[in-house]
Amino acid sequence: METEPTPRMLSMVGMSHHNAPLEVRECFALAADEVEAMRQQIVERFRAGALIVTCNRMELYVPGAADPAALRGFLANAVGVGEDVGERYLLARQDTEAVRHLYGVAAGIDSMVLGETEILGQVRSAFSGAVTAGADNAFLSRLFHTAIRVGRRARTETKIGRNALSISSIAVKQARALVPGLGEATVLVIGAGEAGRLAAAALRDGGVGQIVVTNRSLEHAEVLADELGGHAVPLAQLAGALAPADVVIAATGSSEPVLRANLVESATRGRRQRPLLVIDIGVPRAAEPGLAMTEGVTYCDIDDLQSIAAENAAARAAEVSRVQTIVDEATDDFLDWWRHLEVVPTITALTERAERLRQQEMEKALRRMKPSDA
Repeated sequence: METEPTPRMLSMVGMSHHNAPLEVRECFALAADEVEAMRQQIVERFRAGALIVTCNRMELYVPGAADPAALRGFLANAVGVGEDVGERYLLARQDTEAVRHLYGVAAGIDSMVLGETEILGQVRSAFSGAVTAGADNAFLSRLFHTAIRVGRRARTETKIGRNALSISSIAVKQARALVPGLGEATVLVIGAGEAGRLAAAALRDGGVGQIVVTNRSLEHAEVLADELGGHAVPLAQLAGALAPADVVIAATGSSEPVLRANLVESATRGRRQRPLLVIDIGVPRAAEPGLAMTEGVTYCDIDDLQSIAAENAAARAAEVSRVQTIVDEATDDFLDWWRHLEVVPTITALTERAERLRQQEMEKALRRMKPSDA
């Protein structure tokens, strides 16, 4: 039976798609500059800590015995939600449980898409961001480097990553299921970031008829469109791009909706029974809530894709136990390393104390000795 190391080595709080609805996860979604600012706040508040931020997850890892309530309050305040929201959705883990959880995240068995590879890069980015911000220390370095190794082992020693899909490719799979004749369809991709790029590439590989890319930066849209054999339009011309589209895949990452219900309704008026499928994989969502009620529009957000993700995971579910074994072994190794750090100073201190006592006793003995005893 495992015994908890003393003193506490690690505290974390976090939320994900497992326990928080999309409307809550949207509150914790941060732009890159906001993540950097939060890392500076971590330095000021906790001295060291690593922050994992993805479309479906936010987790804060702090070495030592940080109070979970303080961690929850810090994140809630940083993103501007009430502390009651943090208390309800930010789950706390400490020590062994926290280490094991991080290793499982890196291994891809805690993701919406089982075995997906993007999360390993996001774990790596979390630590490199901590280093850049000066929020790292030797403990975090060991923790995250071992987590990355666990993630690599999981994907090389098991089949957990075999045929794994990304959220973007699942979106394309959903489009294929809902739009017969996708090979002749016009698809509008809103967003030229990584998620948009993956979705567009999957569409191209699937033989979609035409791809149109729009983005806040027209230059980025043009680069992606050139790669895919499609064409780009400025975001200011979104209404014109919507009119001929059969499918929209939105992956903007914008804090404000770009797909307004009235805009879509106006752009698609007079389509004569030609429906529009909108798949929104952004967190925050690219569409305002009213879009789902627009006539002729089928709207899916990222949580609506979970059933396809579950089907895809079923083929690799048997690998989870093998990955869990790797996670558990690595967790035990990390705990052994930590306990060794705890034991070595203790042994050193005991040795030094014994040596001091020996010297004190020797001095007493020498003082008691008479010259004739020498």
